[in-house]
Parts: sequence; structure tokens; C-alpha cells
Amino acid sequence: MKLHFYKYHGTGNDFIMLDGRVKSHLQLKQKHIAHLCHRNFGIGADGLIILKPSLKADFEMCYYNADGNIGSMCGNGGRCAISFAALLGLIEKETTFIAYDGHHSGYINNQGVVFLRMNDVSQVKKGSSYFELNTGSPHYVVFKNQVKQNDVFKAGQAIRNSKAYYKEGINVNFVEIVGNSLFVRTYERGVENETLSCGTGVTATAIAYALKQQNKTTYKIKIKTLGGPLKVSFKTQNHQYFSDIFLSGPAQLVFEGKIKI
Repeated sequence: MKLHFYKYHGTGNDFIMLDGRVKSHLQLKQKHIAHLCHRNFGIGADGLIILKPSLKADFEMCYYNADGNIGSMCGNGGRCAISFAALLGLIEKETTFIAYDGHHSGYINNQGVVFLRMNDVSQVKKGSSYFELNTGSPHYVVFKNQVKQNDVFKAGQAIRNSKAYYKEGINVNFVEIVGNSLFVRTYERGVENETLSCGTGVTATAIAYALKQQNKTTYKIKIKTLGGPLKVSFKTQNHQYFSDIFLSGPAQLVFEGKIKI
């Protein structure tokens, strides 16, 4: 079987993109996806996305983790999916699509920045030193100093594999407040390593930051990741319900090619 693939990244969070209108792309098994995502023996990526036709929206986004298993919502992957859909001619500038956690909308502005509307958030668990919330994927958020020097792999792996989270897994975000912006590093389940950026992760950290500050009803937060800058904006009602959540940033085509499985 030969696949025609496209490689995208959103601030360093990289994905193999496949056109799901091609039937052979739908025959992939878990072992095939894991092989394609392997950075030594395959194309290499944090995940794989198939765009499938949909009767309810412009397309359906099917996301798989690098281990080949079906994944939950991926924010940067969603932004790359919007850009990929435009490349395929499925959309122009605006779109609605279906993902793991339901319907999403988004658009590409005149500067090529991709905006993705995330689902509303109403439940946040606040621990003694962390926040836990779901922004399409489950996230654990902890604020620390000197995040650049932290061993994110070791610390993130320990939390992700702890008794409370071992079965389902959780993504772990380490956040440092730098002036009016945030610096975020994320350990991702499914990848089982730190990624250069995580869209649902920075969304979760932005909401956690708002809960720490509790000084506005509308937030626009600049976020720095190892892979580049992102922005998260949203509205809140008494810091208990968060709506109109948009994740924005670049989504870029790296290359395309063919590979035989």
C-alpha cells in the first residue's frame, strides 16, 4: 500500500496529514500509524490526522497519537487540519468540522494565522498546587519558576504514570508567568514525551492562569512554547464558566511525499 501524505506543524507540534477521501488511507492499523510516526523508521510526527468526509460539517478530523491509538482532541492538530482542508480545496477561509470532542469552527485570517474555536469549559479541579481540566484532552497544570531548567520529561512522566492517572493518562503542563505572558512546556500522553507545543495544553494553562488572577471577564493571553508563540482568548462568567475560547497561531506545510507500507 502506498500513501500520499503531507507533513504539517503548528509551532513545532508536527503531524502526518492524510486525505480521507482516498480509501486506502482508511485501512491503516495501529501498527501502521505507529510506524509512520516513528522518528527513526517512519516519517516522524507527534500524531497522524485523517480528514474524512462528513454530512454534518465540512469534514471530520480523526486524530491518532504517535503510538497509533486513537487520540482525543488536538488543538494544534485542529489548526493544521484547517490549513490542510484549505489546501485540499474543502474550505476557503472559514470552516466547521467534527473532532473527537464534537463540533468545532475556525478560520484563517489574511496573515495566514489559523484560529480554532475550542469547546467551552465549565469544570476545573483545583488541587493544593495544581489545576486539572479538560480542554478536549485532559490536562494537569502546575505553575513553577525556571521552567526552562526543569526536567519536564522526568517530572511529567512521573505524574502521567502516577496511580491517579496511569489508566487513562493525562497531559502535564509546566507553566511560568513571564510578565504578561506565559511560558509553557508539556509532556503529552500518547507521545509519552515532551512536545515542542500542545494546543489543548496552552488552552488549559491560559484558563488556569485566569483562575489564579481572577481580575477580568475577557482574556487575551500570549503564550510562548519551545516551538513558537500562540495566543488564547476567551470570556468567563465569574471564573466558573469559560466560553468563546480561541486558540490561534501558525500552521505550516513542511513537505509532502509518498511512502510504501
